[in-house]
Amino acid sequence: MEKFIKIVLSILFFLCLADMPYGFYQLVRFAGLIGFAILAYQANQQGRQTEMIIYGGLALLFQPFFKIALGREIWNIVDVVVGIGLLISIFIKPKESPR
Repeated sequence: MEKFIKIVLSILFFLCLADMPYGFYQLVRFAGLIGFAILAYQANQQGRQTEMIIYGGLALLFQPFFKIALGREIWNIVDVVVGIGLLISIFIKPKESPR
């Protein structure tokens, strides 16, 4: 499930680089909020606190309720960096945390 969420979010973020209708960006914000919240919860359950904080921060960044106005160019950079980061994280095995 974790890999699926990361792949779907990555695809959505890369599609944000195209000229899409405003509703698509709203959809991406909701998907980002939900997807990153699930990833943060899963990371917390597995004792991966650093990942939990990163995913929680990304959930707050992409949440659609209190929008963060960064401008189109900066959002494009954020989308690419986060999309690439998600794809890379699929292939990196997380370190086991002591409990």
